[in-house]
Amino acid sequence: MPVIQYQNTLSFAQTCDNNDPLRSYRDQFHIPQHNGQDCIYLVGNSLGLQPKSTRSYIEQELQDWQDLGVEGHFDERATRPWFHYHKFLKSHLAKLAGAKEMEVVSMNSLTTNLHLMMVSFYRPTAKRFKIITEAGAFPSDQYALETQLHFHANKGGVKLFDPAEALVELKPREGEETLRTEDILAAIEEHKDELALVMMAGVQYYTGQLFDISAITKKGHECGALVGFDLAHAFGNVPLNLHDDQVDFAVWCSYKYLNSGPGSVSGVFVHERHSKKPDLPRFAGWWGHDESQRFQMKKGFVPMEGADAWQLSNVNVLPSAAHLASLEIFSEAGIENLRKKSIELTGYMEFLLNELNGEEEKIQIITPADPKQRGAQLSLCLAHGGKDLFNKLGENGIIADWREPNVIRVAAVPMYNSFEDVWRFVDLLKKLLIS
Repeated sequence: MPVIQYQNTLSFAQTCDNNDPLRSYRDQFHIPQHNGQDCIYLVGNSLGLQPKSTRSYIEQELQDWQDLGVEGHFDERATRPWFHYHKFLKSHLAKLAGAKEMEVVSMNSLTTNLHLMMVSFYRPTAKRFKIITEAGAFPSDQYALETQLHFHANKGGVKLFDPAEALVELKPREGEETLRTEDILAAIEEHKDELALVMMAGVQYYTGQLFDISAITKKGHECGALVGFDLAHAFGNVPLNLHDDQVDFAVWCSYKYLNSGPGSVSGVFVHERHSKKPDLPRFAGWWGHDESQRFQMKKGFVPMEGADAWQLSNVNVLPSAAHLASLEIFSEAGIENLRKKSIELTGYMEFLLNELNGEEEKIQIITPADPKQRGAQLSLCLAHGGKDLFNKLGENGIIADWREPNVIRVAAVPMYNSFEDVWRFVDLLKKLLIS
């Protein structure tokens, strides 16, 4: 890598697009307009674009609701009966997760799911109570971990541990922007006698660093801890192998790379080995109860097999319809094919930015240069004037993402971004920097 000998010309970018086997997928998405032209949309890491098929999928459920009412849950006339709606998504999610179908399910929202997972997989004692995470994790993760620690710190009026000492936040070395894998593994080893859980992002939202999920999970297990991941910025962005990597649990959202709409349904992975533990503590709801007995309305929770046991309520059908519309596109395109193009697109952006910098580093890329340690996102850091530059990009039809204190996040999403998008973005960036 790179697999392409890049050139800094518009004609080269257009040639790459003409030779792109995935180029037709761009036409399956609605692209926002600016002055009658397609925007350059580089923020699929925050909210993915709407597939053109989404409307028909939602309208079909609206039609079934109109025609069938409550009978839409079971009636054969329904296009996809609602009682089983989550099952229509499973095969697609399993491919993206590198999992078995019984290990994945779509439900709830991401932070709700993270709390549900921690009920089962963060079981602190006076001896083992620490959680390792990356410093500067996404706020929802920070708040979830913080409040879980406070919730568990006292038991029966007895203080088990100090929440302030229980959260181990890993920071990069002095002068570096991202974490080294060896430092993560060393921290797990250092805290192994008190460690209950390793809970990290798959891709760090601010820096765009892709962590070594396999190595972190292996080390965590060797040290007697459980291991989970927030895959909000990884799912649909990079190939995952959650089953073979032996990850205990993972959560993700569907509105970023998965293009399923603002605030759409989340998803979870629970390794199959945990499905053989019916007494595992959990907060249960009736949709996690054995579906063959669900409508008997009896006391006594009997968990479904696999991740389905963590479901609470019946499926949010309309968001799930939007989710299904996008997932079917992913299954057709193939995550490995998307990853190959992603590496080339992001590599091209990096090449152009490095040429723009020349000998003077106007823009610092804080995302790792190694393609194996990043997804589609590059995080661009400017010492001065970053917010003004970001605003000017927006005024010129380039939609990116600002993160305090000084980072512009850009993601060339392989499903719908083009090499020409990347070239035009950096070309405008250059003009703005010298104006």
